[in-house]
Amino acid sequence: MAATRYRRFLKLCEEWPVEETKRQRDLGVFLRQRVAQAFREGENTQIADPETCDQMYESLVRIHNNYYKNKYPRLKDTSFTGVSVQDCKMILATDVLKQMEDMKKGTWKKLRERFYAKKSEEDSK
Repeated sequence: MAATRYRRFLKLCEEWPVEETKRQRDLGVFLRQRVAQAFREGENTQIADPETCDQMYESLVRIHNNYYKNKYPRLKDTSFTGVSVQDCKMILATDVLKQMEDMKKGTWKKLRERFYAKKSEEDSK
């Protein structure tokens, strides 16, 4: 029975998309890591709590198939901010978040980072 569960999780991992814009923050990548961790021995892995395993699988399938999005349709594809889905995806991209984090840094902190970077380069010579 563990082999069947393992194959179902593998199939779900194959179907789950990976978003390249969210490096190290993507749910698809996290899911693949957790499945690899949980099924270290592949089909021969012994599952301590099969019911919980099945519940997790069913929950992930519902998320993947947009069960709740379809069950409770929204009138508009925007949030209370009025930002569209595409804009949200762009804002949440790892590169954009890094740029925003850099913008938040104060002038003093930026100067200090530059100074330490130059000093460490000189020390290594």
